[in-house]
Amino acid sequence: MTAFNPTRGDRRPDDAAGGGPYAHRLRVTQLNPRQANQFDLAPDADARARIAEALDLTDLPAARMTGRIEAAGADSWALTARLTARVVQPCVVTLAPVATALDEEVRRAWSPHATDPTGEEIEMPDDETEPLGQAIDLGAVLVEALSLALPLYPRAPDASLDDGAAPEPEAEDTRKPFAGLGDLLARRDTE
Repeated sequence: MTAFNPTRGDRRPDDAAGGGPYAHRLRVTQLNPRQANQFDLAPDADARARIAEALDLTDLPAARMTGRIEAAGADSWALTARLTARVVQPCVVTLAPVATALDEEVRRAWSPHATDPTGEEIEMPDDETEPLGQAIDLGAVLVEALSLALPLYPRAPDASLDDGAAPEPEAEDTRKPFAGLGDLLARRDTE
């Protein structure tokens, strides 16, 4: 298997065309359909800072996605990868920094026969095949996988909600709107 290393310049990132905080586009025409195309993608410090800002992270000390892209059928491609990262997020209770280590499996598939859903009401397809264009953006896959792997409510180990801060339950409502209804109906029937 041949491997390419983005830091060696085997595939040149096209950052201007990405549109997101990090782009590393591979032209589909440059991928070998007969064997696995290995990759090892590790954003530099500036790219990690842009990703951290886009995902509202305090810091992103490390991020790396390694894996392969293989031909799947005559004209489709499948990505299998492992995302590892260290992220720092603010605690939802105290806003103190919370460090988390992530290790996630990433799978994606692209096909020229898949279409983006359009219209006012759309039905989401069952499979996760994405439309295939001229390039596959590994940087966008890394950022998306990272955002999906982040803890929703990071909490510092010693953080706790103050029990005294809970609102007091309101006094039971003593009004009874239908209490006099029976008397009114009884009076109406006697008249």
